[in-house]
Amino acid sequence: MKRRNLLTGFGTFSLFAFVGLEPNLWSAPGSESAFAQTAPKSLFTLPPLPYAYKALEPHIDRATMQFHHDKHHAAYVSALNTAFAKYPQLEAPKSLEALVTNLDQYPEAIRTTIRNNGGGHINHSMFWQIMSAPKSGELREPTGAIATEIKATFGSFAEFQSLFNLAGTSRFGSGWAWLVRDKAGKLQVTSTANQDSPLITGDYPILGNDLWEHAYYLNYQNRRADYLKSWWNVVNWQEVNKRYQTSLG
Repeated sequence: MKRRNLLTGFGTFSLFAFVGLEPNLWSAPGSESAFAQTAPKSLFTLPPLPYAYKALEPHIDRATMQFHHDKHHAAYVSALNTAFAKYPQLEAPKSLEALVTNLDQYPEAIRTTIRNNGGGHINHSMFWQIMSAPKSGELREPTGAIATEIKATFGSFAEFQSLFNLAGTSRFGSGWAWLVRDKAGKLQVTSTANQDSPLITGDYPILGNDLWEHAYYLNYQNRRADYLKSWWNVVNWQEVNKRYQTSLG
């Protein structure tokens, strides 16, 4: 299935602004990051959060967001830059989609690094965008075209939620739960291990939740099921609808 360039799939916020000639900052000027630092010239940069660290409370706490973004996501970006620095002859990929779907074009010595950290970069760049601050009394259910197709595919939003949460709780160890459009053009609930992106197998990620313990452990400890249930309160369905439209090709 032909898809639009993934750069447009993340909306007006440029998640893949990773090619540049000027030094970049880990965090945007004015950010409240306690770990902001100037990065060296690089191919890949960490996108700033589109909201304050505390914006998703009480469902995701400030401390978790701060370390998750400023430490964990930053580490994936740093590892990518380190890998590419070893091969200065390599050209920058046209997009992160191209990076993780063309692994065989890169030296074998860094393919695993690119798969793991490129996947971590692309997954998290999506993750920040498909969440937004909860509003008092607001029922976070899908609207628009994605709501219609979820109902047509799964029977109801509640049934979809149940399947998605099951994919999350049954994923052993670290990974992600996903709503994807598969290669046949159908919506499908799935999960991947570690930081693997569904793009690697030809599926387009519309919605995804991070199942690594660093995404929830400060608040939920070992209660992943509670985290999955609470997470629906911060899903930004407007952004999910944008990704849904991109998935149509």
